[in-house]
Amino acid sequence: MVFTTPKFLALFVALVLVGAISIDKVNGAGECGRTSPNTMAFKLAPCASAARDANAQVSSQCCSQVETIFTTQSPGCLCAVLLSNMAKLAGIKPEIAISIPQRCNLADRPVGYKCGAYTLP
Repeated sequence: MVFTTPKFLALFVALVLVGAISIDKVNGAGECGRTSPNTMAFKLAPCASAARDANAQVSSQCCSQVETIFTTQSPGCLCAVLLSNMAKLAGIKPEIAISIPQRCNLADRPVGYKCGAYTLP
């Protein structure tokens, strides 16, 4: 069977176009601009223990990174990061991680902001 038939070529072109559009959406302006939430999750590495344990102390590096995301990105970006696949793989508990801005005493945090099934305290 030769894969040069017009139907195969049309299907191939359609799949390439769908892939290009999907990649463009990923690279487009999402919750975290052009950076994917999974990539942004690496910036919150200093928050790992505080995002798993509500009694863990939140480091100053963690608070600094969270504040940077709020000021340079948006609360939506932080939500996307906390609910990302990378955060899940790291064992982050969103119900605990969502409390980090409050635990950091960030004055400008958007209290009441909905983050998936969670609300920013």
